[in-house]
Amino acid sequence: MNIIKYRYLYFAISLLVIVPGLIALILWGLPLGIDFTGGSLLEVQFASGQPPSISNVATLYNQLSTPQMDISNPVVQPVGTDSLSIRSKEMDDTLKGAIVTALQDQFGGGQAVTITNFTQVSAVIGQEVAVRAAGAVALAAIAILIYITIAFRGVQHAFRYGTAAIIAMLHDVLVVVGMEAIIGHFLGWQADSLFLTALLTVIGFSVHDTIVVFDRIRENSNLYRRIGYETVVNHSTVQTLDRSINTQLTVMFTLLALALFGGTSIRHFVVILLIGVFSGTYSSIFNASPILVVWENKEWRTWFRRKPQPTTTQ
Repeated sequence: MNIIKYRYLYFAISLLVIVPGLIALILWGLPLGIDFTGGSLLEVQFASGQPPSISNVATLYNQLSTPQMDISNPVVQPVGTDSLSIRSKEMDDTLKGAIVTALQDQFGGGQAVTITNFTQVSAVIGQEVAVRAAGAVALAAIAILIYITIAFRGVQHAFRYGTAAIIAMLHDVLVVVGMEAIIGHFLGWQADSLFLTALLTVIGFSVHDTIVVFDRIRENSNLYRRIGYETVVNHSTVQTLDRSINTQLTVMFTLLALALFGGTSIRHFVVILLIGVFSGTYSSIFNASPILVVWENKEWRTWFRRKPQPTTTQ
């Protein structure tokens, strides 16, 4: 099996996945939750077991909104069969009480409406969380680069291995963020602290799998010194192929079961994690190792050159 031979095909597939996500980010942006933008999260349970429709709740919020405390256009999501999760801008306790009373009077069916969760994050704290989230990803990338460079110091061009792992990791970050922008636009999901947790977990999975492949390349480079580098890389990738796929499939099957049969409160987290793990498996096999070959051969020198025309003899 010659995986490395078709490296540019795999790069093209990655672009076909990443580019729509980047376009979605430009057009719609990343739908950030209150953890990053600030605001209020109100979760209520209806004893009658029949929560109102999303449009009715949005109308109620718009009616109670004031210029001093704008809570219009909330994001409403059902939680189970008898609860609602409502995200809006910041509100005080008085307005929260008015909302719960109005929900009970209009949609409670004469029964109580219970607040199961109320979270409020100021805009300043939300911005600080967003900055720290970006810093966490950058710090992880730097730490990975340093670690792999030191771990592979016995191999020629050890820095390349760390750089290739970072590129593969960034591939997975772009896939996850782009898919979040697309899914968030159509399903109303917002990137919150759980999304950040899923993203950092994906980074860990991706780099772990990449290091396994690179470690086999390091071993085979010492064993097969007379064989070309591209052949060694391909042989190493094929050797670790079964291990990579079997390990990640175990995780993905578990996540798929959670996405299908788990609660709605964790579905967003599980789906994003599932996308990221799949992307990490792909990038570790079909992106990271081919990048090493492209770098070793310095193939960018011929990317924009015309191929020489075959000469014809009379």
